[in-house]
Amino acid sequence: MRTMDENNTQSEKSPINAASAIEAVLFAAGHPITYERLSRAIGIPEYEVKRIVSEMMSEYNADDSPRGIMMLMFDDSCQLCTKEEYAPIIREALGITRGGNLSASSMEVLAVIAYNQPCTRAYIDTVRGVDSGYAVSSLCEKELIAKTGRLDVPGRPILYSTTENFLRVFGLSSIDDLPKVAENKDEADTEAVTVEELI
Repeated sequence: MRTMDENNTQSEKSPINAASAIEAVLFAAGHPITYERLSRAIGIPEYEVKRIVSEMMSEYNADDSPRGIMMLMFDDSCQLCTKEEYAPIIREALGITRGGNLSASSMEVLAVIAYNQPCTRAYIDTVRGVDSGYAVSSLCEKELIAKTGRLDVPGRPILYSTTENFLRVFGLSSIDDLPKVAENKDEADTEAVTVEELI
């Protein structure tokens, strides 16, 4: 007959379901967790964590999935988040106001950067036709964009790119997941602008 201590020891040694453990950690965290940290916590190799997360993403993000959450995979981390279509219900249930939404000008700037990154502020101003200084500063403060270098031309203007936080907020795993933009005359005109005109 086993003692209580022996039963506890046996319970501690019982193998856990790695996928369930990953799900529990991500649900509790509410923000991205690195594969390295999950690997250490669960006790399996990092490549195995990525494999499991990839399989979970296929299940969570399938078009016919009944779940209200989805999996996001980044280069070095992953996260569980709610699906966009349930945002109005979540806001209503939790009493969340829409006051934190981005302004139209900030969304325009964010779109220009997302589809043309890295790019300078002068490029953004040229595409929009107005000064974008305030919107750029606001997006930097919200950590949706960041300075990622300087253009190798006279004056060395700052280059801006979107951040991992941008991907998380918009439910994207990578920039490749952005909706495709149809080619049109305006797009062709934008591409014809020279570097000298943008700095």
